[in-house]
Amino acid sequence: MPRLRLEEIWPPFALRVETEDLVLTAVREADIPELVDLVLDGIHDPAHMPFLFPWTDAPENELPANYVRYVSRVLATQSAQSLSLQLVVRQAGHVVGIQALEGEDFHVTRTLETGSWLARRFHGQGIGTRMRQAVCALAFDHLGAHRITSSAFLDNPSSLAVSRKVGYRPNGRQWVVRRGTAAEQERLLLSPETFVRGAPIDVAGAPQLKAFLGVT
Repeated sequence: MPRLRLEEIWPPFALRVETEDLVLTAVREADIPELVDLVLDGIHDPAHMPFLFPWTDAPENELPANYVRYVSRVLATQSAQSLSLQLVVRQAGHVVGIQALEGEDFHVTRTLETGSWLARRFHGQGIGTRMRQAVCALAFDHLGAHRITSSAFLDNPSSLAVSRKVGYRPNGRQWVVRRGTAAEQERLLLSPETFVRGAPIDVAGAPQLKAFLGVT
């Protein structure tokens, strides 16, 4: 009997999304060194924390091992009931950041949440908008999502600007604890009707991922 390929054993690994000069694929262990290099080089201004969980606040010598633990947890907990798809984004073959799709019981709710990070040296080039448009097109057109949510702190105007460009609409605000103090987040909602599309995408592996998620 032929040995199963890794993509057959773990369907998220079969996913590949291409648009213009960007390629998005599920994180594998082999990607970790390049991702850690980006994290150590800097993702955001240290004075401002864009993430609800301030994982970049860890001492520099702890970040590499912490990132390995995080990727391992994502792989270990992935299921039809709990999706946390971390997609490595490459531009012209070089890793530039992560675009995520997450959701609980997606086969029932048909709702996904986007999140992302982009190495600081790639900010301001339109990459964040294009990778978000690509993953939203994947969600709506290939995975059967009915709505996509996101959020950003009010002091993170660049993230909010990307959301507006892609077509997200305000969906209320909430107060959360960030670095031990209260901070306000803008909740956002995207529907197929408000989605501002970017360049066309080419997708491989979506049927396998849908089956893995129990989506019919």
